Amino acid sequence: MSVDGWNFEHTYTNLPEIFYSNQEPANAPDPQMVVFNRELAQALGLRSDKLADTPQVFAGASLPYGAKPIAQAYAGYQFGHFAMLGDGRAVLLGEQIAPDGRRFDIQLKGSGRTTYSRNGDGLAALSPMLREYIISEAMFALGIPTTRSLAVVLTGKGVIREKVLQGAVLTRVASSHIRVGTFNYISAFGKNEDLRALSDYCILRHFPWIESRKDESQNKYVLLLREVARLQASLIAKWQLVGFVHGVMNTDNMAISGETIDYGPCAFMDAYDPETVFSSIDTAGRYAFGNQSGIGAWNLSRFAESLLPLLHEDEGKAVELAQEEIADYWKLYNESWLAGMRGKLGLSGEEPENIGLVTELLGLMWKHELDYTNTFRSIMYAHQGDSPLFEISEFAAWNEKWRARLGRQKLSQDHAVDIMKKHNPAVIPRNHRVEEALAAAEQGDYSVMNDLLTACREPYQESEHYSLPPEPASCKYKTFCGT
Repeated sequence: MSVDGWNFEHTYTNLPEIFYSNQEPANAPDPQMVVFNRELAQALGLRSDKLADTPQVFAGASLPYGAKPIAQAYAGYQFGHFAMLGDGRAVLLGEQIAPDGRRFDIQLKGSGRTTYSRNGDGLAALSPMLREYIISEAMFALGIPTTRSLAVVLTGKGVIREKVLQGAVLTRVASSHIRVGTFNYISAFGKNEDLRALSDYCILRHFPWIESRKDESQNKYVLLLREVARLQASLIAKWQLVGFVHGVMNTDNMAISGETIDYGPCAFMDAYDPETVFSSIDTAGRYAFGNQSGIGAWNLSRFAESLLPLLHEDEGKAVELAQEEIADYWKLYNESWLAGMRGKLGLSGEEPENIGLVTELLGLMWKHELDYTNTFRSIMYAHQGDSPLFEISEFAAWNEKWRARLGRQKLSQDHAVDIMKKHNPAVIPRNHRVEEALAAAEQGDYSVMNDLLTACREPYQESEHYSLPPEPASCKYKTFCGT
């Protein structure tokens, strides 16, 4: 272990060489720290007092003690079409072993060309790296599994896009960067023994209980598929409950660990609309808010296809086993989503009426173009008589049904409100606030971003400033892939 706290291992490189390439980061001529996550550094066992003043480490200009940088190979179904990909602008420095024994990938994103860059320059601009920092940290505060951001640094090198932008590198922390696309890649280009090696590695790293189970009658690779499906069902349900739109749910952006990964054209809904799309390239709405659960099942089907040789020696039986697990994904997703919605409405118990109350409410929100986050907060405080929401006749009728449902449960109204407070955030990283922060940061003013981060770290605390939706705009908000 270094004096800075770096405590690297490199178990991923024990896999066959087809999975990675050795890769040094590009030179960063003038690194400057923009934001450093001291709380995360401490959890990782790092000396934040030392590292906060060493931007060169987080730009790739000076490798930390024990780092052995690699770029990982993977493929992916991008908008439904298979493509060879890989870390085109990222390098994995190693696996940091935290004081509690947990293992985390430390990756530099935007650190230059790699073996897998194709025609790209491998660099990243400041704004998309700060966007990932802000939104990933907000997701963490909301209790949603996610990769996290340790630092963003300026490189001192320009990045040529439509104009010259400030180059930056984000240091990303993840349980691992193994993706469904990693399995797609090895299924297409590797051998069965490579697939088995990757699967065994994932089991040992993320699901060690599978290897140590006493019942050997069940195929462990079926259990691997089941665990990944379970994690994705829970994750995507959590996205839906807070109005998060990932934006580009290609299979290379689905992590085996069940963490949200690759924040590119992502954003949070303001007005509720299941057809919401923010990504400028998603012209057909494939990854719209209302499609995310279905895309989760589609991606898992591609994962299952990659695993087929390991699920059963008989292909027909393997397909049958895979179909059963995908069917269970839908059951788990629906259960997770409805349980979350019960929490948002303060309901206890699994009465048949619950789903009707939820779907009717969402339909009214869609019809009246109401803010998703603030509508649930308004319902939460309706018992105090200060919500204008129920002045709308359709909502007043719904309110009567909801109150009748609350009256049939054993919980007091105050207890129900306490439950709602834990499920309905007041603060999300709203798009207009994120854009304000990024615009100020481009001019060297990071105070707007820091204020936003402070608010997002306490998402259930009231904040009039950060709870306000944007003013009506003449055009819909658009996001772009973080290049």
